[in-house]
Amino acid sequence: MEITVTVNGVARTAEVEPRTLLVYFVREHLGLTGTNVGCDTSSCGACTLHLDGESVKSCTVLAVQADGCEVTTIEGLAPSDTEMHPMQQAFQNEHGLQCGYCTPGMVMAAVSLLEENPAPTEREVRLGLEGNLCRCTGYHNIVKAVLACAEQPVAEPARAGSGGAA
Repeated sequence: MEITVTVNGVARTAEVEPRTLLVYFVREHLGLTGTNVGCDTSSCGACTLHLDGESVKSCTVLAVQADGCEVTTIEGLAPSDTEMHPMQQAFQNEHGLQCGYCTPGMVMAAVSLLEENPAPTEREVRLGLEGNLCRCTGYHNIVKAVLACAEQPVAEPARAGSGGAA
């Protein structure tokens, strides 16, 4: 089937098999490999991108379903080639990544979260990102990055054996 999808502001027309998932269309047909394939079951969120402004796990969307839609990938999030999106900068500043595999999906989900809730609490960030998994970190720095981008104060975690009340 022929589809036309606007990806990162550029209209792209391609022939695709009707069963092609959007994540594979973006990676293999368009060469935008920042969107990662993780579990292929919508459990991990590594493939998260924006479809018509909404955060979606692209392993659950067929490319033909995106026909006529606008897709934003991690490559199209930054305002230019020389500057990062504020969420990308916050992830860098707050050390919100380790191996980096989940980072594109996590950043895309976090941007969507702040569009829906510009001033989330730490709990709201944790709940809002629960569909995106990171195998390397304890999520603390990821949450710090989202809160920093939202310009919210971050509570430090309680430390075992810190002795005494605050």
